[in-house]
Amino acid sequence: MTQVVGVVLAAGQGKRMRSRHPKVLHPLAGKPMIEYVVAALREAGVEEQVIVIGHQGESVRQALGEGYRYAYQDPPRGTGDAVLKAEAALPATADTLLVVCGDTPLLQAETLRRLFEQHLAAGAQATLLTAHRDDPAGYGRVIRGADGRVLAVVEEQDAGTAELAVQEVNTGIYCFAREALFSALREVGTDNAQGEYYLPDALAVLVRRGARVAALEAAAEETMGINSRADLAAATAVLRRRINAALMTGGVTLVDPATTYVDATVEVGRDTILHPGTFLQGQTVVGEECEIGPFTTVRASRLGNHVVVQYAVVVESEVGDGCQIGPFAYLRPGTRLAARVKVGDFVEIKKCEIGEGTKVPHLTYLGDAVVGRGVNIGAGTITCNYDGERKWPTFIEDEAFIGSNTNLVAPVRVGRGAVVGAGSTITKNVPPGSLGVARSRQANIAGWPAKKGRKRAEKDEKEEGENA
Repeated sequence: MTQVVGVVLAAGQGKRMRSRHPKVLHPLAGKPMIEYVVAALREAGVEEQVIVIGHQGESVRQALGEGYRYAYQDPPRGTGDAVLKAEAALPATADTLLVVCGDTPLLQAETLRRLFEQHLAAGAQATLLTAHRDDPAGYGRVIRGADGRVLAVVEEQDAGTAELAVQEVNTGIYCFAREALFSALREVGTDNAQGEYYLPDALAVLVRRGARVAALEAAAEETMGINSRADLAAATAVLRRRINAALMTGGVTLVDPATTYVDATVEVGRDTILHPGTFLQGQTVVGEECEIGPFTTVRASRLGNHVVVQYAVVVESEVGDGCQIGPFAYLRPGTRLAARVKVGDFVEIKKCEIGEGTKVPHLTYLGDAVVGRGVNIGAGTITCNYDGERKWPTFIEDEAFIGSNTNLVAPVRVGRGAVVGAGSTITKNVPPGSLGVARSRQANIAGWPAKKGRKRAEKDEKEEGENA
């Protein structure tokens, strides 16, 4: 039985990216580009994969994890050398190799499946994936004979005028018979502009031997390689179109898909509406019949059903069914809202648990607090949770009422059903069912504006005399 093994070339430095980080770890729609490549292989049925790493290879290995075989190429000496480095890591049973580049995140599983199925059906020793490009600059050209057979791939740096005019390009993706590939690679030299071992040169060796070399054409967009920040942006735009199309097919309304940004790692339930300027990022889950946006960011959070979020930022938080967030609210990491909580305008909540039906309507900061059910938090309330050295908790029990402009100096507890008078600074616990008031006694001074005016006039006369 034929075993197809993937070989992913991920050792390049990506100099044109001008980055401190490995090229294949640059993210597109929430995931490193190489993750799209290995996922496409896996979806195509290629479970066994060898990742060839080199430049900052340990970072790549750490990102992907230990579910793969790894080979090292150091120093980088071309794609042919990279595949040779993979040979020792291949399982002994592998007889067909599917070689792909780690910087081709738009590849689809169905294309890879067609490639190796056609390769096997034709009994070919090598099958390359090609594409036609109106502007083939930067790609190796596929040279065919008069009968249409593939004769060679010529890299752009080594191509003559006639070869540069060819618009069929090599995508860098191949299927090889294992023994034929490694036998041919051992005849490949470095007599080229780069002084490297080119993997496509193995095709010319196989042609000279009379081996069957086939080709399969794919869409140019799908086979795009990432070599610059501009390429990264172009590929990201394609991925976002795919993601948005899948969301709409699944029953999600996007008011303006062109201005809606959803990562590949996000799940959105049916009948949810996403407004313009919405960013859903990381491991985010949005329930059904929600309304998100406009101009809202939700990152690594879980939202229940019937949630409304407007002009807000939600980060690493859990939001229960029927909650209303915003406008202009900020849920920071560690926030957990039960069902039907209202978080209104200009409210910031950090690392809090807030019970069902509680309202935090506006102009409030809650940090490191546990708030019960049915609590009302008045405007201008803050928890004073930091004493300069450590954070302290605040506890507000069920059905308490916190008056406007209140400072709760932690650690402190407001009991069940208690009321805190507006303008209070609470430093001691308020027992259940009690009224807590902590503010200075008001003093009214009659005739104050007139007195103040006389004092000001006397001061002005004194200053004039001193300056005379």
